[in-house]
Amino acid sequence: MNVPLILGFDTSVAHCAAALRHGDNILLSRTEGMTRGQAERLMPLLEYMLTAEGLGWCDLDALAVGIGPGNFTGIRISVSAARGLALALGIPAVGISAFELLAAEAEPAEHQLVSLPAPRGSVYVQLFTGGRASEPPRQIDPSNPPADLLLPSGCQVIGAQATQIANALAGAALPATVATITTLPETLTRVAQDRLAAPGTLPQPAPLYVRSADAAPPRDAPPVILP
Repeated sequence: MNVPLILGFDTSVAHCAAALRHGDNILLSRTEGMTRGQAERLMPLLEYMLTAEGLGWCDLDALAVGIGPGNFTGIRISVSAARGLALALGIPAVGISAFELLAAEAEPAEHQLVSLPAPRGSVYVQLFTGGRASEPPRQIDPSNPPADLLLPSGCQVIGAQATQIANALAGAALPATVATITTLPETLTRVAQDRLAAPGTLPQPAPLYVRSADAAPPRDAPPVILP
C-alpha cells in the first residue's frame, strides 16, 4: 500500500497551524499564534509548506483538518478550505475533533474523559472508550459537574481543568488519572493517517459546535437561493 502524503491544518483556536506528513515522517510543521487574520494567512501558509518541501498540491494524497470545538469563525475557515481543496484535488479530507487529538496524545487508557476550555470558566467534555468517542460532547461546570456525568472505573481525565473535574467526580467515579496535554498539528495528521487506513467511508469534514453561537441572528431576510 502506498504511504499517503497528508497536509493537515487547523484554525479552530488562536493560531494557524499546519503539518505535512509522509508515513511516520513529519516533513514540516508550523504553528503561528494569532487572534485574527487566519482567513488571510491559511492558504499562504499551506503554499509555503508545500513549496518548502519541493511539492505541489497534486502531490497530496489526503487532507486533515481540525473541526473544533473552538472559535466559530476559525473552524469555518479551515473546514471550508479543506472541503474546497478536497473537491478540487479529488482527494479525501479527514475531519478531526480537538477531543480526538487530546485523546490520541494522552497515555493509552480504556476510558478517557477529554476536557477542552469553554467560555466563562466552563469546559467541553467528551467520554472516550477504547480510543473512540462513546458519548456526545457536552458543556459542563468543572467545579460542579452534572449528576448524570458518571465515569467508568479508572477513567483518565485529561485536558482543561482536569484536576478540578477529577476531584469533583471522585465520589461518583473511581480514581482518575490527571494529565496535561498540549495539542500539536503533527497529531492531526497522525490521527488522519490512522483513519484513512481503517475500513469504511469517510464523511466530509463538518464544524463541531458543542453550543450555539453567542451572536444574534441577522434581522434581514436571508437571500433567495435560485435553483
